[in-house]
Amino acid sequence: MTDTLVTPSFVGTAEPAADRVRARFAPLLAQIAEGAVRREREGELPFDAVRRLAEAGVGAVRLPVEHGGDGLDLVGLTALWIDLAAADANLAQALRGHGALVEDRLWQHACGADQTTWFGRLAAGELVGNAWSEVGTTPQDSQKTTITRDGEAWRLDGAKYYTTGTIYADWADVYVRVAGTGRTTGEGAQYAIALVRTDQPGVVVSDDWDGFGQRGTGSGTALFSGAVVDDADVLPFGQRFGYQTALYQLNLLATLVGIGRAALDDTVREVRARDRNYSHANAARVRDDAQVLARVGEIAARVYAAEAATLRVGEAMQRAADSHALDAEAQQAAFEAAEVESSVAQVVVTQLVLDATTDLFDTLGASATSREKALDRHWRNARTVSSHNPRILKARVVGDSLVNGTAPPYAWAIGRTERTDTA
Repeated sequence: MTDTLVTPSFVGTAEPAADRVRARFAPLLAQIAEGAVRREREGELPFDAVRRLAEAGVGAVRLPVEHGGDGLDLVGLTALWIDLAAADANLAQALRGHGALVEDRLWQHACGADQTTWFGRLAAGELVGNAWSEVGTTPQDSQKTTITRDGEAWRLDGAKYYTTGTIYADWADVYVRVAGTGRTTGEGAQYAIALVRTDQPGVVVSDDWDGFGQRGTGSGTALFSGAVVDDADVLPFGQRFGYQTALYQLNLLATLVGIGRAALDDTVREVRARDRNYSHANAARVRDDAQVLARVGEIAARVYAAEAATLRVGEAMQRAADSHALDAEAQQAAFEAAEVESSVAQVVVTQLVLDATTDLFDTLGASATSREKALDRHWRNARTVSSHNPRILKARVVGDSLVNGTAPPYAWAIGRTERTDTA
């Protein structure tokens, strides 16, 4: 019997390419994991970790081999995202926007549009961040961030919050309203994706995210003031790949599973090492206590179930990605199936991981609450991730789909709503 701790990965991907890629990244992720607790305690952003991952090709794993990538399917990418989050909970979520842009370029490529330029950028290690959400008085059916035609290019102006990953990225994927094209709200307004370089003078990205978890995701503010966007990098929003909302959620599910896996890893390590015990315990050593061992097993089972559910969503997502050759009706059915499966998983995976990151404290004493150990980071990070796209709304979406055949919402928005109360 050895006490060497190996982080469990309960569910295989059944994809040799994924196993090879995960094995390639494993030594680097082990090194990155060594500094995760220190970064958490000191509030240090994982710039070095993201840079090393980019240099190792993390941003190109989905690209076709002939374009400089590894050709991973979405199940393999999900497994890799889980590995990233297990090493440092921030890493997978920080690459969320990048994953979406890659997926969009792959979809356009599959539909016959030349992606040579973007495939080259991605294969060279360039990363893309997310800049979609706005705070304050922006209505749900509009955007205050705009692009305006300026000669042969476009001018980008506005502010975005929750710009996850953009502080690490070479590009920002910005959801904008096209100025001067009609209405500013509702169906008459026109929207686009502006892909803008972050190293130009008109872009300022700040780490002002003040959440109690996922502090290293770089989910702060991005300000755009006359930033230049080339005409080729303005993409009609209506052509965006149709399963994007589900893909964004898949990334969060993978992040949750990685957090759960890291919590289990820490639990096993701490139980093995604990030499203090209570007088009324069931055994002299904590590691022999039947109640403690059962609790560890319950945590492991929750992580197992969460991982299995999440990889199943990856399978549904891959079917959506493969639907490009089908007719519009079949494509829509694949998109809806992916969205519903991601919603089902969100309802259960969230609770599984929140329970796992809470129950780990049952296996230890009060010393486990030490700030030095930072074991509370697992619950804080899981709670923060699961507060995105709130799960209380997802069960209804699933039920409405099953009972009434109602299509799930796509690319839904958050923003100011009109008050209808009369009080």
